[in-house]
Amino acid sequence: MDLKNKTVLVAGTGISGIGAMNLLVKTEADLILYDGNTMLTEESIRAKLPETNKNIKIVIGDLTDDIIETLDIAVLSPGIPTDVAFVNRMRDAGVIIWGELELADQFAKGTVVAITGTNGKTTTTTLVGEILQNYFKDVFVVGNIGTAYTGVAMETSDASYVVAETSSFQLETIDAFHPVVSAILNLTPDHLNRHHTMEGYVEAKKNIMKNQTAEDFIVLNYDDPLTRAIGETAVPQVIYFSSTHVLENGYYFHNRKIYYAKNGETEEICSASGLKILGLHNMENIMAAVAMARCVGVPMDKIRETVTSFMGVEHRIEYVTEKRGVAYYNDSKGTNPDAAIKAVQAMVRPTILIGGGYDKESTYDEWIESFGDKVRYLVLLGETANKIAECARRHGFENIIMTESLEEAVEVCAQKAESGDAVLLSPACASWDMFKSYEERGRIFKELVRGLAD
Repeated sequence: MDLKNKTVLVAGTGISGIGAMNLLVKTEADLILYDGNTMLTEESIRAKLPETNKNIKIVIGDLTDDIIETLDIAVLSPGIPTDVAFVNRMRDAGVIIWGELELADQFAKGTVVAITGTNGKTTTTTLVGEILQNYFKDVFVVGNIGTAYTGVAMETSDASYVVAETSSFQLETIDAFHPVVSAILNLTPDHLNRHHTMEGYVEAKKNIMKNQTAEDFIVLNYDDPLTRAIGETAVPQVIYFSSTHVLENGYYFHNRKIYYAKNGETEEICSASGLKILGLHNMENIMAAVAMARCVGVPMDKIRETVTSFMGVEHRIEYVTEKRGVAYYNDSKGTNPDAAIKAVQAMVRPTILIGGGYDKESTYDEWIESFGDKVRYLVLLGETANKIAECARRHGFENIIMTESLEEAVEVCAQKAESGDAVLLSPACASWDMFKSYEERGRIFKELVRGLAD
């Protein structure tokens, strides 16, 4: 898209906002970098910009009507809700509202495959990326997994493949974003403090197929009523996967093997015994990844080769070490109850569970109910500790230990654990009350665990 002489505002001065600005500076647009946080200074914001971008106009605090009247496009960082006052004012003034995903896609080339869902996005995106990199020469893996799409959009070519992890925040603000293959892995309540209702959250996720045609594909979870319903009215061709049903058409997990069925014929893809990652949820992630890779023409031998060597991702049921016969697992990426349930289900030992963190207005009943006789102690910390403890007691779970820090939590677990147990960090909550990110929380957990006495 030609933005020469257009006035473009970037809202937010974090990693996403600076990444968007660094892309836009190559377009000859008139640029404004805006942040409503009055605690920031122009000097601190300029320090984040490369020397070539230092003359960009910076606005802090109120966004006045005279500035809004000059704008053609506004690019929102993912953390900015689309219904806050200054965004509504821009929209009412006829300003085009984009997010970083849409901005990057306006300038990127090649074939896009995109993954969303409440849980499993990072694992599935990573695996799809590795499969495609094992076959195609020019592959970019982008999203919340470390590489901003805006940072590589200008490097893509017509021969490129872009594998994009996409969040509900990013999908709220797409316009022309068009993946050839998309996937919605599952849908459970999350980010309701942002989307307000489950319906709003689902609608944001459904945007991933907004621009898909009947020549495209969408991969959906047959076992999730919400994603199955999406498939019933989807325009793109639907490919289902299931971990509980033997499908006549689609991918399914049965007798610890993954199969593909189509037109009365069945093909075995792989056996769980030959894989390096744990849990039924990971069988679902693998099925989704295999389906997407096949849709863009990767041969099955290359797919099998990658899947059977895949080690998983950091912070997702990640084995850390064993101390005194106790296995420690880092699932810091379990930032909502549904993800944390899957981590509990993947454990094959009696488990001491560390939970709690930033409150995203989730409910924890199903998480507590998933404990069964597997969880011996629930060690809580963070903003949601009391809320979770009350919920656990309502369900008859009383082995609760309250702690003030992650360091204290790890120490308590080491004291309570017996040889043959597992200690699992799977908080069911975001990290922002005590840490900068789930990655920081996970890294600190691993450092604390490795520092325990042998």
